[in-house]
Amino acid sequence: MSTFPDIPLEAWRPTKDTLHLYCQIVGKVRLAMHPRLNHWWHVPLYVSPRGLTTRRIPYSGGSFEIEFDLFDHRLVITASNGDREDFALYDGLSVADFYTSIFANLNKLGIEPKIKPIPYEAPSTTPFPEDTENAAYDKEYVRRFHQTLVAVDDVLEEFRGRFLGKSTPVHMFWHSFDVALTRFSGKRVPVREGANRVEREAYSHEVISFGFWFGDDRVPAPAFYAYVAPEPAGLADEPLSPATAKWAESNGAHLALLMYDDARSSADPRAAVLDFLESAYQAGAKTAGWDTDELKAG
Repeated sequence: MSTFPDIPLEAWRPTKDTLHLYCQIVGKVRLAMHPRLNHWWHVPLYVSPRGLTTRRIPYSGGSFEIEFDLFDHRLVITASNGDREDFALYDGLSVADFYTSIFANLNKLGIEPKIKPIPYEAPSTTPFPEDTENAAYDKEYVRRFHQTLVAVDDVLEEFRGRFLGKSTPVHMFWHSFDVALTRFSGKRVPVREGANRVEREAYSHEVISFGFWFGDDRVPAPAFYAYVAPEPAGLADEPLSPATAKWAESNGAHLALLMYDDARSSADPRAAVLDFLESAYQAGAKTAGWDTDELKAG
């Protein structure tokens, strides 16, 4: 099974920020061209053996896929008619250059998506065609990034298989740069007052969500997380496992957190993460009144 590499946020933050913005551009192409799915499931990217992929996207000439090949360090566009275009990823490739290159290569294949070229909840607010500052690409940390994605994806896929109810795929949301999995009770809930269009669709039903992110200004280290929406009373009073896991306040609600380095340093990191995910699920399901026996896979 895949292992969890050391990937401290500050050591690779410039590369992380650049990759984040690359992924936003690719993700916006998928958003623009893929048929709409419930709960924004047409938006994310997916972990692949070689990197990250959009999976198949339909267009007038058939279908195409965009993949970050993080072994050969190339952005690869493959069409269902057999045509292919690609270009190199390297230190010094700015977000502006990436944006120009991907659209030039898409156009060579007869694919002409229209996107809003503005970052969304990203480390930069500069429009993609103008961003010449974010251009870091450390190949060693890109390798660790992919190794981490594969290991996290493996664990979340195993955890997903324990649940009989409605569940998202394991996918990567490019706006927040996290790998996530969400379970649904099946119960529709009132829309939160002031919720935007994204929230209204994502949280139309009661959910318990789980995931991993590489760290940000609020949590400046990689971590596994879980939360319940809407949050039930008493959630943060429930126990979490392993002992290093904790509840943290976030925007007036609570996140269950297991720091990545705490999981890595345990005797069995995979088991520690699975214990955390299960304990967070049991805490949310108990306080929200889910029928865990009915929703448990056989």
